[in-house]
Amino acid sequence: MRRWLVICVGFPILMCVPPLTFASVFEPTHVGATACADCHDVQHQAWTTSHHRWALTPPEGGFVLGDFNGARFRRTGIETQFHHDQGGYRIETLGADGKPASFPVRFVVGVTPLQQYLLEPEPGRLQALDIAWDTLGKRWYHLYPATEDAPGNGLHWTGPYKNWNGRCAECHVTGHRKAYDPNRRRYQSTQEEITVTCEACHGPGQAHLAWADAPDRFAPQDWDGVGRFGLTVTFRADAPESEIQQCAGCHSRREQISADSPAPGTPFHDGYRLSLLRPSLYHPDGQILNEVYVYGSFLQSTMYAEGVRCSDCHDPHAGTLRAEGDGVCTQCHSLFGNTRFPSLRRADFESTEHHLHAPGSTGAACASCHMLVRVYMGVDPRHDHSFRVPRPDLSAEIGTPNTCGDCHDDRPVTWAAAALAQHVGPIARKDNRAAALGRSARTFAAAAATSGPLAAATISALLTVAEDRKSAGIVRATALDFLRRSVPAAVAARAAPYLADPDPLVRAAAVSVQANAPPTLRLARLRSLMTDPRANVRLEVARALLGVAVPRADAGLQRQLGGVFREYQTFLYDKADFPETQMAIGGTALALRNTRAAEAAFREAVGLDPQLVQAWRMMARLRAAHGDTLGARRVLEEGLAVNPGASVLVELRASLRP
Repeated sequence: MRRWLVICVGFPILMCVPPLTFASVFEPTHVGATACADCHDVQHQAWTTSHHRWALTPPEGGFVLGDFNGARFRRTGIETQFHHDQGGYRIETLGADGKPASFPVRFVVGVTPLQQYLLEPEPGRLQALDIAWDTLGKRWYHLYPATEDAPGNGLHWTGPYKNWNGRCAECHVTGHRKAYDPNRRRYQSTQEEITVTCEACHGPGQAHLAWADAPDRFAPQDWDGVGRFGLTVTFRADAPESEIQQCAGCHSRREQISADSPAPGTPFHDGYRLSLLRPSLYHPDGQILNEVYVYGSFLQSTMYAEGVRCSDCHDPHAGTLRAEGDGVCTQCHSLFGNTRFPSLRRADFESTEHHLHAPGSTGAACASCHMLVRVYMGVDPRHDHSFRVPRPDLSAEIGTPNTCGDCHDDRPVTWAAAALAQHVGPIARKDNRAAALGRSARTFAAAAATSGPLAAATISALLTVAEDRKSAGIVRATALDFLRRSVPAAVAARAAPYLADPDPLVRAAAVSVQANAPPTLRLARLRSLMTDPRANVRLEVARALLGVAVPRADAGLQRQLGGVFREYQTFLYDKADFPETQMAIGGTALALRNTRAAEAAFREAVGLDPQLVQAWRMMARLRAAHGDTLGARRVLEEGLAVNPGASVLVELRASLRP
């Protein structure tokens, strides 16, 4: 049977999904955590007390930790009340219409140091209330105290940015399916199991149970995508990358490529687009700034480069560290070393000579110096996992943070730099890694400080960073990412060799630079990447080739280009519930000269988030470009009604002749 599905809601091009085919192998299904516990009781018991177990729980039993005994929380004149009765837990607060309403708690999120509660303002749509319970301080508090989030604002708890189905659920449940209907703006989301269970990391267990029942008769080829033990993920001692990428799917700042949970074992860059070291997320030297979780930091570390994996430090089932305090570090960093890492320097890292602090003091702890801590969500301290040497010399030069200054905040950074240099010598000269870090940090700081075209010296410095193959791939990719700005075509030519880089991050960033190349050259350089093995690269290729004319005589190229465009459209369609995706759809439509589709996408964007002034501006400009000045002014008035005084709208209105 063949079936073609044509999807055209809000899209500039019709998208054809390939025909359904019937496989000759079985697709394994989920069996549930209790089935795993029969054989793996030790791991199951460890999991029951982990944060994974508490990732999402029902509002019952001992899962609810907040004060629901009539507690009240007041902010910006709005009072929220928390109740508990025979009907369950309820929260009374302002709904999307600005009127008080009582909402039953549908689910509980997390355990410590904070717990959030999910409400259902309309059927199927779960929203995360941004008043959370501080489980250590025993108080209600607001996660974003500096934001204005009145009803009708996209940042209100009922708005698109606090939606659970599309933005959070995938990492808090097992086997998430978003099931968003863009026509009705409705969700019918499902999951295999609530919370993060065994199969969220190991894959569906049906084939594994078949292997366990009869290992001698088990045939992996009868099942879709499983290994010899019947699982879609294989964790091996000699293959740390498979484990790291599996953890990274949730422990990273990234954009999911598909609407549903990628199957465990899916290569990271087929399931996600990782955020690079951009100024809004990281400091110029790669230290954490915004809430970026772990993977982007870890990729910068020497530990990652040497093959250290997550489970070397963390118990994957209990979620706890492998040892107390410095013990987790001295598994390797000691006089005895670790045979797995023969190049590791053996030394007494617990000596005062090394850490320069009183024994047993906070400053003597490994993490105090080598893992910067920043607090997110108000009460949640997170460690930077790039495991770096403090660089107060860079702090003095470009304003980046350093762990010395976090404790010695009564001293200038020049004091810390001088003290460190006195004990260990100039850090920047100690090894090539330190010198490379200083070079990339200065370069990224200069690029981030430039609002207009990049200076020739900055462009040259960025290319030098990209060319340093000893630097982490995420650092090299970030250097190329800065070059996506309008730069000379010669820069695109110089970046072309990185289209063949082994790292998908570097390849994808190199593709974005080719937008500065002439269309014919761009097409020629990117043709081979239309079939790149990683989805994050193919999506960049599609974006870079939007609007590029393809010779009609080249049928093979037409087919290849059609393939990446369909993949890109699916990527956008799967995130049609995001206002920012609607902006991207509008931009795609403009690149394809489909102004009607563009205006429809911008209209959908402001329907989801009325504060997107750029969407109002684009709609008005499109109307004006078609000679509809009156219509353009109406759009601007509509936008100003919900964004009073927005300068870009006021200025555009003033420029339009009555």
